[in-house]
Amino acid sequence: MPLGLRGKKKAKSKETSRLVEADAAGTSAAKAAGLPPPPANLRPRLVFHAQLAHGSATGRIEGFSNVKELYAKIAEAFRIPADEILFCTLNTHKIDMDKLLGGQIGLEDFIFAHVRGMKKEVDVLKSEDSLGLTITDNGAGYSFIKRIKDGSVIDKIKVINVGDHIECINGANIVGLRHYEVAKMLKELEKMRTFRLKLIEPMKAFEHYTVTNSAHSMAVYFLYFILDCLLPINKFNPEVCSLTESLCSFNFWSRVQDVLL
Repeated sequence: MPLGLRGKKKAKSKETSRLVEADAAGTSAAKAAGLPPPPANLRPRLVFHAQLAHGSATGRIEGFSNVKELYAKIAEAFRIPADEILFCTLNTHKIDMDKLLGGQIGLEDFIFAHVRGMKKEVDVLKSEDSLGLTITDNGAGYSFIKRIKDGSVIDKIKVINVGDHIECINGANIVGLRHYEVAKMLKELEKMRTFRLKLIEPMKAFEHYTVTNSAHSMAVYFLYFILDCLLPINKFNPEVCSLTESLCSFNFWSRVQDVLL
């Protein structure tokens, strides 16, 4: 799937303006002189920025012209296999299908790559003709769930979520098929029969995790250890215990999560 640049209504940055003006000037000059456009290696290189949606440093992405090349460049920047990338969203790390990367990308768009997370297998009884799914694909061989209709067969199965990649249907691997081929397979499944889906959900960001009681207890012991090393008093001293307890109270972990988010 080739990628094109889409316009932005808001004012462009100086860097963006220079890139656009240089490209437009070169093309206009070539047309005016009756010459072909300059070769790709002489055209201005557009640079985009990307992160892994579950959290990472920012990488510079450039030198791509279609979705497969984009995924390869993202994989190279973050040193992961290209087939780990399920899909990309623009300007949000959340699984927001309204922000899904399609055939166009703006010069100021920030790319978030959603990679493979937990695998799951689900048995589904097709009790109605329609499952209530909208399927799309990433342009590189992965089909995933874009929409789930409220009250539908799939909506009642809470472990199936928007963004889940459909890997297998009844044991048949569907990687490489287009979304309409996958939709056809699901539609042709016999009514009132159970079928099995193998799904892979996108890796979750920090906001999807909670701290368990065991983690809280481990933090308390860790703080005792640190205080014992740093302070010239015994860890069973009431002053140390009081300080440790104060650090682990008043919604300590919720404050940590607020910082992370």
